[in-house]
Amino acid sequence: MMPAMKSRELLYSGPLFDVARVTFEGQEGTEVVRDVIEHRGAAVILPLLDDGRVVLIRNVRHAVGKVLWELPAGTLEAGEAPQACAAREVEEETGYRAGTLVPLTAFFASPGILNERMHGFLATDLEQTRQSLDHDEEIEVFPIPQWQVRDMIKDGHIEDAKTIALLLYWMHLHSP
Repeated sequence: MMPAMKSRELLYSGPLFDVARVTFEGQEGTEVVRDVIEHRGAAVILPLLDDGRVVLIRNVRHAVGKVLWELPAGTLEAGEAPQACAAREVEEETGYRAGTLVPLTAFFASPGILNERMHGFLATDLEQTRQSLDHDEEIEVFPIPQWQVRDMIKDGHIEDAKTIALLLYWMHLHSP
């Protein structure tokens, strides 16, 4: 059973997330204090071309000082449904508009410190349009054969957790 929250103190409020210090009553009446990153949630999208290639992006990630292989993803706007976010983000980041978006799964990104729930979608019937990146995004688009994507996961070239989680989930569903 989840312990009841006793108090919540807002430590930081930003455009993408807040940080709060929450206090719970733990076992045997002890007090448990946690700092929690509070996030609206996000959509992560697996774009699949008609020929079976997966559309991956190379995304500059300043927080880790690397350019990462990823699936397109983005934060839900206030009040936005996950599917609407997925449709918007796949086109903005890859330059492909999804004719069909199918919900696959949802998961918590890092539940020890973060309440972000990620909603995974499969995007098919893709029509090429153009990227529409935010001013601070640096993204390149690469359609890659599925066998190569599997190898990229195995050999550690894909390090992004949301990308690994959704790709492996989808590959497991579609393995012989």
